[in-house]
Amino acid sequence: MDREKVRGLLEDVARGALPVEQALARLRDLPVQDLEFARVDLHRTLRQGAPEAVFCQGKTPEQVAAIVRRLAEHDDNILATRATPAAVEAVQATGLPCRVHPEARLVVVKPAPVEGVGLIMVVSAGTSDIPVAEEAAVAAETMGNRVERLYDCGVAGLHRLVPHLDRLHESNAIIAVAGMEGALPSVIGGLVDRPVIAVPTSVGYGASFGGIAALLAMLNSCAPGISVVNIDNGYGAAAQASQINHLAAKIR
Repeated sequence: MDREKVRGLLEDVARGALPVEQALARLRDLPVQDLEFARVDLHRTLRQGAPEAVFCQGKTPEQVAAIVRRLAEHDDNILATRATPAAVEAVQATGLPCRVHPEARLVVVKPAPVEGVGLIMVVSAGTSDIPVAEEAAVAAETMGNRVERLYDCGVAGLHRLVPHLDRLHESNAIIAVAGMEGALPSVIGGLVDRPVIAVPTSVGYGASFGGIAALLAMLNSCAPGISVVNIDNGYGAAAQASQINHLAAKIR
């Protein structure tokens, strides 16, 4: 953090030379910590309401630990996503308190209680889609949302979904996670008046092309109100659903 800039802003506020709102607006552009291999955004929470997430895939365990350690100096509830066992060990070795979610392949560093607002429903088509659904659910909870899970409700047995339509109608956003032919978001989108965030997964036989079939089906859905994130991107779906949910909670 550029301490001199921050000190100057605080002095201007204290003298009455700068309104608090303008000072906060300037602080939103600061700071970025240069670690040489990464430029860590330390003010993501101020700008967007949640800390920068650490995407572990492709990073060395040492890099993950260094980034997490720096973020932890400023924030709680830091998400380390796609965490391999080696990355989990490196984070735990920092001595920082953390909560590991193996099924979601995710670690919450410096976990702190958050009062969840509104309601986000996370629905998976099949049991095989649960790892991606759990990434979305845990990330959304950590971002301060009330989350309910509804798993194994795909189109092969829609009678499993129908009894829960009342909860879908009560939610502010729905995350629908599906592989294979990716039809679940279209079905939900045709039943409720809530925004649906579709998450294609890489689950499926050969012709699913690692989730591309589900992705294309979701992008071509005729049901209105559906947005689509990338294959297996539970975290991205959680971030979008969280923004929608928090806006809805403010309105209400």
